[in-house]
Amino acid sequence: MGQLATMLGASGSDTFLGVPAGALDQLGESGTDPDIVVLGAPCATPYPSVGPYSKSAPGAIRASSATYATTANHHNFDLGGPIVPAGISVVDAGDIGWDPVDASGNRARITAACQVVLNAGATPVVLGGDDSIPIPVIAAYLGRGPMTVVQIDAHIDWRDEVQGERMGLSSTMRRSSEMEHVGRIIQVGRRGVGSARSADARAAADYGVHFVNGHDVHRFGIAPIVEAIEPGSQVFLTIDVDGFDPTTMPGVVGPEPGGLTYWHGIELIDGIASHSTLVGFDIVEFVPELDVNGIGALTAFRLTAHAIGRIGRQRPSNVVG
Repeated sequence: MGQLATMLGASGSDTFLGVPAGALDQLGESGTDPDIVVLGAPCATPYPSVGPYSKSAPGAIRASSATYATTANHHNFDLGGPIVPAGISVVDAGDIGWDPVDASGNRARITAACQVVLNAGATPVVLGGDDSIPIPVIAAYLGRGPMTVVQIDAHIDWRDEVQGERMGLSSTMRRSSEMEHVGRIIQVGRRGVGSARSADARAAADYGVHFVNGHDVHRFGIAPIVEAIEPGSQVFLTIDVDGFDPTTMPGVVGPEPGGLTYWHGIELIDGIASHSTLVGFDIVEFVPELDVNGIGALTAFRLTAHAIGRIGRQRPSNVVG
C-alpha cells in the first residue's frame, strides 16, 4: 500500500471497501440477507486469440478500494453521506470460479451466482472481467423484466460472431437484445472505430437501440440520456471502461480519445437512480497490467462505490421480481 493508505490506516482487506465477506451458499437461509452482494467475475468467454486478459481486474479494483476501507463510514460529498447508508448491508462473495477453456461453464456459473443473489432479494454488483461478462449477468434476470439495459462503451458490441464465437465481448449487446426480459437498450459513448461493421450498426438501429455518441455527451451532457429512460423503469447499468477517456481510465486494450469523463459517469448513475430503479451493475474491460499509476483501478473502484451508494439509497424498493 502507498502513503495514503498508511495515513488512512488501511488494513489490507481482501474485500471490496472492507465490507464483510459472504458466501453465496448461505444466502436465502436467514432473515438477515444482505441488500447488495459484490461478485468478482474474472472470465466468461475469452477469444482464443487473446485469452482472459482482464482476469486480474476484480482483485485490482478491490485492492484500490482497500486504501479507503477505513473511511467507508466517512462523509462522501458525492453521495451526501457515507457510501453505504445506514441500515444497508453489503457483502463481498469473492470471485466466481472459472476455467479458461470452459466458456459455457463460466457463463453458467456467473448466471447461477447472480440468480442466487437475486433470489435472496439482493442486488448484484459485478466486477469483471472482459466485456463478455454482461451476457451471463444480464441473462440471470430472466423472468424479472422488462428491464432497460444502459451501457457505457466506446464500441457497440453488435457483432453476431467473432472467430466463430457468438458469446464474446464483441457481441454483448446483440446477445442482450435477444433476451426476452430486455425491453430497451441505451448505449452511451460510441466513437472511433471498433469491431463493428456497417451491417452491425444497421442491425442495432433496426432493433431500436437509443445511441448517444461520445461527442454528444460532451456537447449536451447526461440529461438527454436520462430523459430517454422511462421513469420508474428497472435499469441494469453495464460499464465497459473504455467508454471513458483514456485520461480518466487508462488500462484498457482499446483506448479511444474523446470518451466520457469521471463526472459523466457519476452523473449518469445519479440520473438513473433519480427516477428509475438501478437493479444491477457491472464494470468490465479494465486491464490492470496496462494501468498508469493506479488511476484506472481507482476510477473503477470509485464508480462502483458510487453505484453501490445509489443502489443502497433505493432499498428496499429496488428488489426486482
